[in-house]
Amino acid sequence: MTQRPNVVVRRIYDDPEPTDGQRVLVDRLWPRGVSKERADLTTWCKAAAPSTDLRKWYDHDPDRFAEFARRYRAELDDADHADALAELRTMAAHGPLTLLTAARRADISEATVLADILGAPAN
Repeated sequence: MTQRPNVVVRRIYDDPEPTDGQRVLVDRLWPRGVSKERADLTTWCKAAAPSTDLRKWYDHDPDRFAEFARRYRAELDDADHADALAELRTMAAHGPLTLLTAARRADISEATVLADILGAPAN
Protein backbone atom coordinates (compact mmCIF):
# COMPACT_ATOMS: atom_id res chain seq x y z
CA MET A 1 0.00 0.00 0.00
CA THR A 2 1.33 3.42 -1.02
CA GLN A 3 0.20 6.47 0.91
CA ARG A 4 0.22 10.23 0.39
CA PRO A 5 -1.68 12.83 2.43
CA ASN A 6 -5.31 11.70 2.07
CA VAL A 7 -4.41 9.53 -0.96
CA VAL A 8 -3.85 5.78 -0.74
CA VAL A 9 -3.11 3.32 -3.55
CA ARG A 10 -4.48 -0.20 -3.26
CA ARG A 11 -5.27 -3.16 -5.46
CA ILE A 12 -8.93 -3.53 -6.32
CA TYR A 13 -8.68 -7.20 -5.35
CA ASP A 14 -8.07 -6.20 -1.72
CA ASP A 15 -11.13 -6.01 0.52
CA PRO A 16 -12.45 -2.49 1.16
CA GLU A 17 -11.27 -0.88 4.39
CA PRO A 18 -13.35 1.44 6.61
CA THR A 19 -10.63 4.09 6.20
CA ASP A 20 -10.71 4.04 2.38
CA GLY A 21 -12.92 7.08 2.03
CA GLN A 22 -13.83 7.57 -1.62
CA ARG A 23 -12.78 4.57 -3.72
CA VAL A 24 -11.87 5.32 -7.33
CA LEU A 25 -10.80 2.82 -9.98
CA VAL A 26 -8.23 4.53 -12.22
CA ASP A 27 -7.67 1.72 -14.75
CA ARG A 28 -9.02 2.02 -18.30
CA LEU A 29 -10.18 -1.62 -18.31
CA TRP A 30 -12.51 -3.25 -15.80
CA PRO A 31 -10.56 -5.78 -13.66
CA ARG A 32 -11.23 -9.45 -14.29
CA GLY A 33 -13.20 -11.33 -11.68
CA VAL A 34 -14.37 -8.27 -9.73
CA SER A 35 -18.08 -7.52 -9.51
CA LYS A 36 -19.26 -3.95 -9.24
CA GLU A 37 -20.71 -4.78 -5.81
CA ARG A 38 -17.42 -6.21 -4.53
CA ALA A 39 -15.47 -3.25 -5.92
CA ASP A 40 -17.54 -0.87 -3.75
CA LEU A 41 -16.55 2.13 -5.89
CA THR A 42 -17.39 5.78 -5.56
CA THR A 43 -16.58 6.13 -9.25
CA TRP A 44 -14.62 4.64 -12.12
CA CYS A 45 -12.39 7.37 -13.51
CA LYS A 46 -11.37 5.86 -16.88
CA ALA A 47 -10.46 9.31 -18.21
CA ALA A 48 -7.55 9.51 -15.75
CA ALA A 49 -6.00 6.29 -17.05
CA PRO A 50 -3.02 6.26 -19.39
CA SER A 51 -3.67 5.95 -23.11
CA THR A 52 -3.97 2.46 -24.55
CA ASP A 53 -0.71 2.94 -26.48
CA LEU A 54 1.20 3.98 -23.35
CA ARG A 55 -0.33 1.19 -21.28
CA LYS A 56 0.61 -1.43 -23.87
CA TRP A 57 4.14 -0.02 -24.26
CA TYR A 58 4.70 -0.04 -20.50
CA ASP A 59 3.30 -3.56 -19.91
CA HIS A 60 4.09 -3.09 -16.18
CA ASP A 61 7.80 -3.66 -16.80
CA PRO A 62 9.58 -2.36 -13.66
CA ASP A 63 12.54 -1.25 -15.77
CA ARG A 64 10.23 1.04 -17.76
CA PHE A 65 8.43 2.62 -14.79
CA ALA A 66 10.44 5.86 -14.67
CA GLU A 67 9.88 6.49 -18.38
CA PHE A 68 6.23 5.42 -18.08
CA ALA A 69 5.72 7.90 -15.21
CA ARG A 70 7.32 10.70 -17.27
CA ARG A 71 5.15 9.95 -20.33
CA TYR A 72 2.02 9.51 -18.24
CA ARG A 73 2.56 12.85 -16.49
CA ALA A 74 2.86 14.43 -19.94
CA GLU A 75 -0.45 12.82 -20.95
CA LEU A 76 -2.10 14.15 -17.81
CA ASP A 77 -1.28 17.68 -18.97
CA ASP A 78 -3.50 17.35 -22.05
CA ALA A 79 -7.12 18.50 -22.22
CA ASP A 80 -8.46 14.93 -22.39
CA HIS A 81 -7.20 14.23 -18.87
CA ALA A 82 -7.64 17.69 -17.29
CA ASP A 83 -11.22 17.24 -16.08
CA ALA A 84 -10.51 13.81 -14.62
CA LEU A 85 -7.43 15.06 -12.78
CA ALA A 86 -9.37 18.06 -11.46
CA GLU A 87 -12.10 15.72 -10.20
CA LEU A 88 -9.52 13.58 -8.39
CA ARG A 89 -7.91 16.70 -6.86
CA THR A 90 -11.31 17.79 -5.53
CA MET A 91 -11.96 14.37 -4.06
CA ALA A 92 -8.53 14.30 -2.39
CA ALA A 93 -9.13 17.76 -0.93
CA HIS A 94 -12.33 16.59 0.77
CA GLY A 95 -11.05 13.59 2.67
CA PRO A 96 -9.49 10.19 2.24
CA LEU A 97 -9.18 8.99 -1.35
CA THR A 98 -8.25 5.45 -2.34
CA LEU A 99 -6.99 5.00 -5.90
CA LEU A 100 -7.58 1.45 -7.06
CA THR A 101 -5.77 -0.54 -9.71
CA ALA A 102 -5.79 -4.13 -10.90
CA ALA A 103 -2.02 -4.09 -11.45
CA ARG A 104 -0.15 -6.88 -9.69
CA ARG A 105 2.26 -4.30 -8.32
CA ALA A 106 0.40 -1.18 -7.27
CA ASP A 107 3.73 0.53 -6.47
CA ILE A 108 4.59 0.75 -10.19
CA SER A 109 1.12 1.55 -11.51
CA GLU A 110 -0.60 4.63 -12.88
CA ALA A 111 -2.35 4.90 -9.51
CA THR A 112 1.02 5.54 -7.83
CA VAL A 113 1.84 8.29 -10.35
CA LEU A 114 -1.57 9.87 -9.71
CA ALA A 115 -1.08 9.63 -5.93
CA ASP A 116 2.25 11.44 -6.26
CA ILE A 117 0.59 14.20 -8.27
CA LEU A 118 -2.41 14.48 -5.95
CA GLY A 119 -0.23 14.45 -2.85
CA ALA A 120 1.85 17.35 -4.16
CA PRO A 121 0.71 20.96 -3.78
CA ALA A 122 -1.45 22.11 -6.71
CA ASN A 123 0.11 24.59 -9.15
